[in-house]
Amino acid sequence: MEGKTVQASSVTLAMVMQPQDANPAGNIHGGVIMKMIDTTAGVAAIRHARCNVVTASIDRLDFHYPVFIGNLLTLHAAVNMTGRTSMEIGVRVETEDLVSGEKRHTASAYLTFVALDENGRPRNIPPLILETDEERRRHQEALKRSRHRLEERQRETPN
Repeated sequence: MEGKTVQASSVTLAMVMQPQDANPAGNIHGGVIMKMIDTTAGVAAIRHARCNVVTASIDRLDFHYPVFIGNLLTLHAAVNMTGRTSMEIGVRVETEDLVSGEKRHTASAYLTFVALDENGRPRNIPPLILETDEERRRHQEALKRSRHRLEERQRETPN
């Protein structure tokens, strides 16, 4: 199976936040942002695997700043690491106040997706081709997270 570059599956999604996405104080619900993160990461995963994928886990999601009605929310997703049937997708969320132009790194998340065949069973995916130092750094960090997730699962498994 021929490998794919990080750039081949990277995706950016942008959307202006609306009143239906917010609480009465005008803050955008975290769940709305979480859904957008999952959607954006899912697109990157499908682009890499070119098949149906499912979210297996969200490793970490940190909100750094609030998002308000009228803000432009931009999500950048890229494959950080691939296994045999699964892949880690990193998503960076930025908020822009369209009036002032101020941009902020609002949130980051790491999601694991599994590629599925036509019968809903895990299927092999292309390996990831790393081209830049930044991609290699992100890959090494993803490997550490993957090892940590495996260790946690082993600790949680009853004997």
